[in-house]
Amino acid sequence: VQLQASGGGVVQAGGSLRLSCAAPARVFSTHTMGWFRQAPGKEREFVASISWNGANTYHADSVKGRFTISRDSAKNAVYLQENSLKPEDTAVYYCAASRFTGLATKPYDYDYWGQGTEVTVSS
Repeated sequence: VQLQASGGGVVQAGGSLRLSCAAPARVFSTHTMGWFRQAPGKEREFVASISWNGANTYHADSVKGRFTISRDSAKNAVYLQENSLKPEDTAVYYCAASRFTGLATKPYDYDYWGQGTEVTVSS
């Protein structure tokens, strides 16, 4: 199963980006979708998740109020709207899919991963 993440880039602090992730329909319609990030020399970190039906979302404290996860069932896509970006948001961002129907915040909760898209925030 292949997830395709896109939308990364270089942006100045305070700017915005929208990351996208496309998934196969059979995965998208039944799985919790999540975003993680990994900065150089650091462990992979949970960013946000959204339940299979879009009813429940969860954002890490570090991004709450700035980032918003959403999903579009017509396009089998999940998005991460990133506003008020900070240099510490610089990382490779990964989308992932989990069969777990509860709150999924650990990498081991997820079954499928995308290839990552790089976000660089300059000060």
